[in-house]
Amino acid sequence: MERTSLYFTAPRTVERRPTSVDPDPDEVVVETRVSGISAGTELLIYRDEAPTDVPADETLDALDGDLTYPVRYGYAAVGDVVATGGRVADDWLDRTVFGFNPHETRFAAAPDALVAVPEDVSPEAMTMAPSVETATSLVLDGRPRVGERVVVFGAGVVGLCTVARLAEFPLDRLVAVDPIAARRERARDLGADAAVGPGGIASVVDGWDDPDGADLVFELSGQPEALDAAVDAAGYDSRVVVGSWYGDKPATLDLGTDFHRDRVSVESSQVSTLDPETRGRWSKPRRMDVALDCLGRLDTESLISHRVPFGEATEAYRLLDERADDPLQVLLTYE
Repeated sequence: MERTSLYFTAPRTVERRPTSVDPDPDEVVVETRVSGISAGTELLIYRDEAPTDVPADETLDALDGDLTYPVRYGYAAVGDVVATGGRVADDWLDRTVFGFNPHETRFAAAPDALVAVPEDVSPEAMTMAPSVETATSLVLDGRPRVGERVVVFGAGVVGLCTVARLAEFPLDRLVAVDPIAARRERARDLGADAAVGPGGIASVVDGWDDPDGADLVFELSGQPEALDAAVDAAGYDSRVVVGSWYGDKPATLDLGTDFHRDRVSVESSQVSTLDPETRGRWSKPRRMDVALDCLGRLDTESLISHRVPFGEATEAYRLLDERADDPLQVLLTYE
């Protein structure tokens, strides 16, 4: 069965290439309607800033090999089941489903690797399920407590979804930090008590006393220099959760001032796995169910900034790379 797949082939270069899909008897074929571009990992690959000596993602069957060019990548495809294998129940036919699959016109997957799109969620909104799932995982790892003061660095898609999740908690203060004014406004709309530029966070945190500093900080900007600012914003015996993946970009931390005396904890968070502290009762399906519940309440329309036809994918990545028109969630549409 013929299809067209999107490949990253060189720095700042993507190409659509004819490929084929040969489903197994226990798989279905999905005709893609829309797919979401990750402005984090995909931009690192696009800019040749991702390490090439690591697997694309060992937890996703649709992603194989490493990140060496040429590479297919992407994990937010939504479409309709148009064919079923001989070992698959007929009632899968015509279902609208989500798959962690690269950008291509159709793909094959086992039913247990797909997520049915809820009736109250549009296909476009469903492309944001990975971002909301990531935000859910970040909050699980951060373990916010009642009355805490929380700061989120980075108001991109994942940062804004994380703000929306945190706004559901009875926090004392929730502050977003981002250099782009429009994103700060979106953070306020999604529940942040305040949103400031990078130069304004010190004055906010300095106003907190008894005790001073933030209790919990999330670094989600994708910018290594923001990690130092995140540690600076943290108070005594506080924690910093790093959800950004910097790729090949080094992060330099100033650990010679208050870091040790303040007993600041810096922790990594990654959606591919579950924190060992939660694995006893949490599973990926449970986490996705919680994420989908949030997705149904989230104003996704305010986060989707551009819809680009699949045939013009080069323009979509240029928009994200150059930050023209302040893109947030960019979608590829298939007709």
